[in-house]
Amino acid sequence: MNQADHSSGFIVDDRVLNLRRPHGGGRDLRAWDAADEQLVAEARQRLRPGDRVAVVDDGFGALALGLADFAPTVIADSAALAEALDRNAAANNLTVPPIRSWLDEPGLGEASVEDSGPFDAVVLKVPRQLDYLDFLLRWANRVLRPDGWLLTGGMIKHLPDQAAGLYRERVTTETVFPARKKARMVLCRPGTDGLDGWDGLWKGYTTPGSGLSIRALPAVFARERLDIGTRELLPLIADAVAPLPAGGRVLDLACGNGVLGLEVLSARPDLSVTFADISSQAVLSASGNARALGVAGEQCRLVHADGVPADAGRFQRILLNPPFHEGGVVGDHIALRLFAEAAQCLDEGGELLMVGNRHLGYHRSLRSVFGDIRQLRASPKFVVFRASDPLAKHR
Repeated sequence: MNQADHSSGFIVDDRVLNLRRPHGGGRDLRAWDAADEQLVAEARQRLRPGDRVAVVDDGFGALALGLADFAPTVIADSAALAEALDRNAAANNLTVPPIRSWLDEPGLGEASVEDSGPFDAVVLKVPRQLDYLDFLLRWANRVLRPDGWLLTGGMIKHLPDQAAGLYRERVTTETVFPARKKARMVLCRPGTDGLDGWDGLWKGYTTPGSGLSIRALPAVFARERLDIGTRELLPLIADAVAPLPAGGRVLDLACGNGVLGLEVLSARPDLSVTFADISSQAVLSASGNARALGVAGEQCRLVHADGVPADAGRFQRILLNPPFHEGGVVGDHIALRLFAEAAQCLDEGGELLMVGNRHLGYHRSLRSVFGDIRQLRASPKFVVFRASDPLAKHR
């Protein structure tokens, strides 16, 4: 592993890893936090040669590469981890471990794979959503050996409310470590509650107007109710796609449960919609909702990708409700990247329709990429814009 100044590297025993975020995060942010440091240090003390270990929802490779000599099975909901691991493994002369997502998990995805586990240990970065934590604890109960252990951790400010009660219900807590550097770890033994028969695995709602039945898995944003930003954009969808010719192509970017793209297909079943999201559970959710609507084949393409899929081609319409946080980082850096990628794959005369938080000033960000921006709708918290005429074509 490359050597570096300990003040700027991720320390693993007496070695230092150089880790970077793939897209910089909008600022000079580290690719790891104190929870990553403590999880790797504690796991390395407990693991023995030959132990099977799973690393779940690593951020940018700190956990997977910090435990690289144990050849961990790496499972992540986020498609962003693949690029981060490629870059950071290469920077440290390490082999890139294979990455699985929930698309590969029996009972969730459709891939024909063997069941995960049994594992001697699971090292888990605690998510912000309580429902997703519930999912992960139940999953760990399923894949751990009876004498295995689960080590979880996260920054205290990012831990979900009521997490302590959930640990009591789902697993046997062995040690709650003292908080250090604003991070907390919990060591557990497996409990008995699994994913089979869990009525909280899927939750959903019915859309106003078109009456679509929308469901989603635990890691998906706004899975129990239509979020207020999408509520502003949804009524404009049918008119936005009405002029398109049969077979016209639409991209639901950062699709979540797929509600925007499904609204397109509800109004215009003769169009083709690509659903893309960084979350594998979002892609699974959009896939299930599309099947329930009776759309498949060329009408409906689903892609697990960080941003616009590399082989996406060109689109007449792109729909976007951009995420404004990445882990604990809040801002417009994700939206800026998505705007630029969207502009590159718009067809001649194509349009981006997006809704965003008013306070983030997306009209300014859009002007850096598009020549024509029009406000279509506004509420006290959200604004809907139509953007066209990418500036890149004038250069």
